[in-house]
Amino acid sequence: MMPESLTDSIQDYLKLIYELSERGGTASTTALAKRLGIAPASVTGMIQRLSSARPALVSYRKYRSVTLTHAGRRAALEVIRHHRLLEAWLVQTLGYSWDEVHDEAEKLEHAISEDFERRMAASLGDPDRDPHGDPIPNADLVMPADKSVSLSSLQPDQAATVCRVQERNPEILRYLEKLGLVPGARLKVLAVSPFDQTMHLKVRGRKKESILGPPVTSQVFVEIL
Repeated sequence: MMPESLTDSIQDYLKLIYELSERGGTASTTALAKRLGIAPASVTGMIQRLSSARPALVSYRKYRSVTLTHAGRRAALEVIRHHRLLEAWLVQTLGYSWDEVHDEAEKLEHAISEDFERRMAASLGDPDRDPHGDPIPNADLVMPADKSVSLSSLQPDQAATVCRVQERNPEILRYLEKLGLVPGARLKVLAVSPFDQTMHLKVRGRKKESILGPPVTSQVFVEIL
């Protein structure tokens, strides 16, 4: 259950720290400031507040990355569960497309009650993936295992199934959908440029090959067949 003392802003910080850490990046004050669009000094102030909370929500030492404590991780996973369930609910119940749901879920994730969350999950059949293929923490706040790798890491002649798409830019999501690069799609890598890593690939069921650069292929995650 989400502690009532956690403001929307604190929840956003915890979620972002979790996401930066889980994606292999560094949850530094600089990285957090860049993602939030605010001054590093403001981030440092919030991080110090979170580290001195009782219980502490983050572990922080100056000039080092920020890590979540057990309490901070559970709070982050609760917000992520709300967000991803909401995305699934908006698509399945209200007919939203996958490029529309992120901003709506951002607004609603802090507002729903735990009872609403339980009812929503039950009505959806307790899904373990959202419309973008991202795993949804279960009711016990355990994140399902995800062994997917970035499409950008594949080599020519490798085949794979799309598991999730990390990109949230609506225009890019619509473009990927047009190409058929959505969760569940099967593809084969035809060629990769040794100079700029541009990838030529073929999606099953599509007549034409697709040509994508690293800014896109790094945001698509697949399971190698």
